[in-house]
Amino acid sequence: MDEDRQKPRDKDQWLPAATAAGTVRDADFTTVSSAEVEALYRPSDLAGHDYDRDLGDPGDYPYTRGIHPMMYRGRLWTMRQFAGFGEAEDTNQRFRFLLEQGQTGLSLALDLPTLMGYDSDDLRSEGEVGRCGVAMDSVLDMERVFEGIPLDRVTTSMTTNAPAAILLAFYLVAAERQGVGFDQVGGTIQNDILKEYIAQNTYIFPPEPSLRLITDIFAFCADHVPRWNTISISGYHIREAGATAVQELAFTLANGFAYVDAGLEVGLDVDVFAPRLSFFFNAHIDLFEEVAKYRAARRIWARHMRERYGAKDQRSWLMRFHTQTAGCSLTAQQPDNNIVRTAIEALASILGGTQSLHTNSLDEVLALPTERAVEIALRTQQVLAYETGVANVVDPLGGSYYVEALTDRMEEEAEEYFRKIDALGGVVAAIDKSFFQKEIAEASFRYQMQVERGDKVVVGVNKFATGGPPRVETLRIDPALEARQVERLRELRVGRDQAAADKALSDLLAACTGGENVMPVLLDCARAFCTLGEMVATMKTVFGVYRETPVF
Repeated sequence: MDEDRQKPRDKDQWLPAATAAGTVRDADFTTVSSAEVEALYRPSDLAGHDYDRDLGDPGDYPYTRGIHPMMYRGRLWTMRQFAGFGEAEDTNQRFRFLLEQGQTGLSLALDLPTLMGYDSDDLRSEGEVGRCGVAMDSVLDMERVFEGIPLDRVTTSMTTNAPAAILLAFYLVAAERQGVGFDQVGGTIQNDILKEYIAQNTYIFPPEPSLRLITDIFAFCADHVPRWNTISISGYHIREAGATAVQELAFTLANGFAYVDAGLEVGLDVDVFAPRLSFFFNAHIDLFEEVAKYRAARRIWARHMRERYGAKDQRSWLMRFHTQTAGCSLTAQQPDNNIVRTAIEALASILGGTQSLHTNSLDEVLALPTERAVEIALRTQQVLAYETGVANVVDPLGGSYYVEALTDRMEEEAEEYFRKIDALGGVVAAIDKSFFQKEIAEASFRYQMQVERGDKVVVGVNKFATGGPPRVETLRIDPALEARQVERLRELRVGRDQAAADKALSDLLAACTGGENVMPVLLDCARAFCTLGEMVATMKTVFGVYRETPVF
């Protein structure tokens, strides 16, 4: 045997020899975020890596390998399919269907008027009621959505931001009317207003009063709703707007740190509210990049919470997160391909150690999903959980030269973004300077050009395309529902104790003007059957509204 062949070559020696030994495809060897990918990763790519400092065992600081020692060997992730459309009864029926199919958590989608703080009978709501989620005008709608679903036996996530405090009040009063105590209610409210200014734009109030509402929720739930996750700091919408994986990672965690700062500024103990913070990430199509993103996120959060903020409670160091497969990766062309994309993206989130997961449906790029499409999406999670073996080993990719090197690189690039944001004066100042918006717009434009040139292949779109429209049956929303919802709202106003409603709204005005926590007053408003639009209008008189600065 040739002794020279037994000596390990360094990578600089290996690459020319390997290239000479065989042809190399004419392809774009980068991640979906355009990060360069080398042909081979070896121990030299992890020079200076320390296992205890940089990885640790699962369940140990810095939690790179997961926040629970046994991860899915102890408990599978929560299968939490996002649902909501039409009237409350439609959403209730879909929730019951999902629970019957084995879903283990609920996630409520709200229509655009609700997200923007308008009642269904507002002129600005016309044509949008019940379209992209369920209409939620009062606590009675919340009751109808969860009729027959005990709120002490399920956990619910609600995707709402600007009016999050009001929706939380509706949910808690609906539980109260079921006979369920606040201490028995579990779930999450998104409540992440900073990413609205950055990416999604369903904001109402300016940043300062919006942050006040968020810290009011932190304080109230710490005392009264201990099982509730008070915020889900979301990178999902940042990624959907066109951000890269590193931008999603960095901007989301920067927002998270801003919320910690806000809590500290109002005098809250970090270890009182930080354990109830949670995160929400996108699961995109580049398998290894996504796994590395989640691992880097856990490590960054743990280090900053312990070293920067001095948190003593280990629960404050833990990053708990939900993932949703990437809506922006779905294609209207050849929509059946979306089943495959969703399966790979779900696998990435599981290999990355998510705590809960929503899998998109094949038809979501065309319309709200049908029951058949939702069932396929849920079955995708169940096949991964019970048939593939990926849940049998904790962090099975830990120690991979490629994954560890990519994790390190993503952490370094995120830290560079943190420095840029700090230099601009923090997250709110960076929003005012349109820093995030410009970064995302440039990344989105760059990726679109790569697709149009064919540098990035999208199967069925710029390669392997076939003619003709997609043959998929889509869900259709009954156009008559809007009139029915408006009539229900009229009946509520006629039937309620108007004096009690007026007093509750007056108390809300006083609470917003003063410095008291608004949550108890919002609960009283919900009990008095005040509508979401009425509460938002009252708050606007004190807080004002936010107007985005145009960028050209």
